[in-house]
Amino acid sequence: MSGGASNKAEPLRVAIAGSSGRMGRMLIETVVNSPDCRLAGALDQPASPALGQDASAFLGKTSGVLITADLRAGLADADVLIDFTRPEGTLAHLAVCEELGVKAVIGTTGFDAAQKAAIGAHARKIGVMMAPNMSVGVNVVLRLLDLAARSLSEGYDIEIIEAHHRHKVDAPSGTALQMGEVVAQALGRDLQQCAVYGREGVTGARDPSTIGFATVRGGDIVGDHTVMFAGPGERIEITHKSSTRVHYAEGSLRAARFLAGRGPGLYDMADVLGLSR
Repeated sequence: MSGGASNKAEPLRVAIAGSSGRMGRMLIETVVNSPDCRLAGALDQPASPALGQDASAFLGKTSGVLITADLRAGLADADVLIDFTRPEGTLAHLAVCEELGVKAVIGTTGFDAAQKAAIGAHARKIGVMMAPNMSVGVNVVLRLLDLAARSLSEGYDIEIIEAHHRHKVDAPSGTALQMGEVVAQALGRDLQQCAVYGREGVTGARDPSTIGFATVRGGDIVGDHTVMFAGPGERIEITHKSSTRVHYAEGSLRAARFLAGRGPGLYDMADVLGLSR
């Protein structure tokens, strides 16, 4: 080895989808400020007024990466794509990721069963990490909910309340649904059969086998989630509140680093954090 040579690893090359959106910009800022990562691509919709602009211009910095709607051009130099967009867009991105051998971190929510199956098919060819919430704290809460549901399986009514900003288009949130899935699985129930998504009028007495959901939309709420276990004489509430999107971005980069050392497969944040059973 020649004198002064370095074995320092090459930075992880990260592309961002939805680059001009709130989450896209937070992701770009996080990548730009991470010494072990490099912004390698920035995607946006064909109608976006941001096309052709430097992706980090909003930070007062020059990255040399221009925002583009050309998927192949935007992904050509990337190791991994981080995608918080819409289901149809994410699936289009995944098809090109598979073609180019680019791994993907998916934070998009609102997928139906057929779309989830399509993601699983892509994951047979490339590494895909998908989670409705990238927050480390939320994923620790999911483990706590599993414990709580198993311990409070009799005599407790379960309600999930979530609140988000006025721009969120899907309800309940993907995180609330994942919380419901964790609780239902711990109780041996099928969430599709026991979920109640709204109550109005004379509903009758509460069915103790159900899991209720309540949704709030307003202002600039980043994301609040509470799971309530209401029993006779006591109430246990497990809550997570977000005041910023920074932890979503940091969790996404943690997932991208995790994927860098993995082969094809469909992973989740429990895998990333070492919480899988």
